[in-house]
Amino acid sequence: VMDCDTTGIEPDFALVKFKKLAGGGYFKIINRAVPEALRTLGYSESQIAEIEAYAVGHGNLNQAPGINPSTLKAKGFTDEKIAALNAALKSAFDIKFVFNQWTLGADWVKETLGFTDEQLGDISFEMLPALGFSKKDIDAANIHVCGAMTLEGAPFLKDQHLPVFDCASPCGKIGKRSLSIQSHILMMAAAQPFISGAISKTINMPNEATVEDAKNAYMLSWKLALKANALYRDGSKLSQPLNASLLADGEEDEDEAVEQLIAAPAAQRAVQVTEKIVERVIERLYRDREKLPNRRKGYTQKAVVGGHKVYLRTGEFDDGRLGEIFIDMHKEGAAFRAMMNNFAIAISLGLQYGVPLDEYVEAFTFTKFEPAGMVQG
Repeated sequence: VMDCDTTGIEPDFALVKFKKLAGGGYFKIINRAVPEALRTLGYSESQIAEIEAYAVGHGNLNQAPGINPSTLKAKGFTDEKIAALNAALKSAFDIKFVFNQWTLGADWVKETLGFTDEQLGDISFEMLPALGFSKKDIDAANIHVCGAMTLEGAPFLKDQHLPVFDCASPCGKIGKRSLSIQSHILMMAAAQPFISGAISKTINMPNEATVEDAKNAYMLSWKLALKANALYRDGSKLSQPLNASLLADGEEDEDEAVEQLIAAPAAQRAVQVTEKIVERVIERLYRDREKLPNRRKGYTQKAVVGGHKVYLRTGEFDDGRLGEIFIDMHKEGAAFRAMMNNFAIAISLGLQYGVPLDEYVEAFTFTKFEPAGMVQG
């Protein structure tokens, strides 16, 4: 409406954006400021096209390094199957998700590539490594096809021009650059004299930011006469997607852990993630899972939260310790009920593995999501 790329006095969060289609699905587009900036910096249209393609991806395997029609034909792929892959890659976020039995056909994969039903049924199975492609080949082809999501490493782009395209956070898997904390504050300070009120702008801080960094940010804001600011340290929001390092035991296991989580039905993800958290909390500690007795005591508490009826049921160990919870909600969708039920199961698993109840209370206190509001009962 305002012909703006951002919602206020703030930098872009990313150079590549995902637009949702009305009929379902997404497509990637480059930030429209990027080609304008490149023209201003003196790049030709052909160079700009190459730089844009590096960021958003070419959408096909033609000319891709490592994995391309030539290397695939050497593995037994036909022109028809390569065309099917290219058609699916136009909207793919990662090439590994396209190389599967559904794109290529289960019978063809088994007969031509020699994979078994057991392999194809294993959610951790990856076709590209099984075909003999190295991680380096896969990563290089992935950038060519799906895009680097950053301009770092783009062809023709000069190093001295990279600061022009810095965003609030590093972009893509290989991106390292981002705006400094001070640059966010200086940007607001330049506009503050012309604005009567405070500026709604989050100052993005990296995960490794310290308390001293936060202190310095507030001090600089005060010295520059800003009326308000908001700090956000990456990874500090409870609802933020969990880092792969939490789900995996080592760097080589991260991709596998994330893909297994993505492949699971939505209602099971809460259980899987919480089990991983529980394993980290009680790692090298004293016991296995303590199961509840078949006949156990507990209570049912009825409450009304923001107009929604909620029933909380508990199960206790023989000594009175809380061992499980069940959360029942009425007049909610099946998906939401399933998520609440699985959240309760995840908490129950943690309690039975020895995670103190206080840890959950501390973790979830002050978080807010629906249902929310006045509590009765």
